[in-house]
Amino acid sequence: MEVILLQRVPKLGQMGESVRVKDGFARNFLLPQGKALRATEGNMKRFADQRAQLEARNLEQKKEAEGVQGKLDGQTYVIIRQAGETGQLYGSVSTRDIADAITAGGVSVNRNQVALLAPIKSIGLHQVPVLLHPEVESKVTINVARSPEEADRQTRGEALNEREETSMDDLGLEIGAALAEAGGGDDR
Repeated sequence: MEVILLQRVPKLGQMGESVRVKDGFARNFLLPQGKALRATEGNMKRFADQRAQLEARNLEQKKEAEGVQGKLDGQTYVIIRQAGETGQLYGSVSTRDIADAITAGGVSVNRNQVALLAPIKSIGLHQVPVLLHPEVESKVTINVARSPEEADRQTRGEALNEREETSMDDLGLEIGAALAEAGGGDDR
């Protein structure tokens, strides 16, 4: 199907270009979201008449997105999830979770704007791109942790898998001291 792009679409073309796409892509994505028009004579004439308005609106949206980018770039958002000993999450962190965390932080973001290639399935710091406009992208850091204290430790760069190990000898001494304190020692 031949369509006229009403805005820049990544990996497809710029505004005003007439491109050939698969019918399903046009019917299910480009046309319903207002990103393109069918390339008919009437639509080409209508686009030519409205081109200046569309370019002005696109420029205005881009400036708004750049303003939001200034607030969003480099921000860190904490998401608390349950995880196993190895740091593997019992679920995953999806685009919806990230969008909710960013929105709670004061910047309104739709889950469709979060460009997550695969769900996050482990604790740690993860860089996630946010597409604010077809030409404006921002990077945020998502800190996935088991608790707020752990999130603070991750932010400082501490290793979370290191644990203080106690040997059996230390454990035996601690139990013996506790029994002696309680009066339950060997008094036969």
